[in-house]
Amino acid sequence: MNKTYLFAASGVVLAGGLLWLASTPDTGGMGHDMTPPDTSQLAQGAAIVQVRMPAELDAKAQMGERAFEAACAACHGAAAAGQNGVAPPLVHRTYEPSHHGDAAFLMAVQNGVRSHHWKFGDMPPVSGLTASDVGNIVAYVRALQRENGIE
Repeated sequence: MNKTYLFAASGVVLAGGLLWLASTPDTGGMGHDMTPPDTSQLAQGAAIVQVRMPAELDAKAQMGERAFEAACAACHGAAAAGQNGVAPPLVHRTYEPSHHGDAAFLMAVQNGVRSHHWKFGDMPPVSGLTASDVGNIVAYVRALQRENGIE
């Protein structure tokens, strides 16, 4: 009898939770907007977003900036602003820490990424970067994100 009551109560709680989720306004999920910006009016290769640069970068982010420019900027653009038709901006809510944690950047570099948020095609693995290099790159990207209101 107690198991039946517990099962029924669990069902009521589950149903209530589902009703609450269905009635909650959509805020883009966890504070980020997964909708890529409209780039139809941008020239091929143009920066997708405007990036404000921090006044200062700490030593780790400075090393990350150099590594980013050497290994990532050819696709993701200067200051991670993206390039229309080439690769997405990393200074975008899609890549905020609560959605793409720091480890996601390392996995992307090591394994590549199947296209899923943007329509630029798959990202291939990037050779020649160590885990330390990627950690520095992440420090740089996170500094750019913070300066641009992405926490």
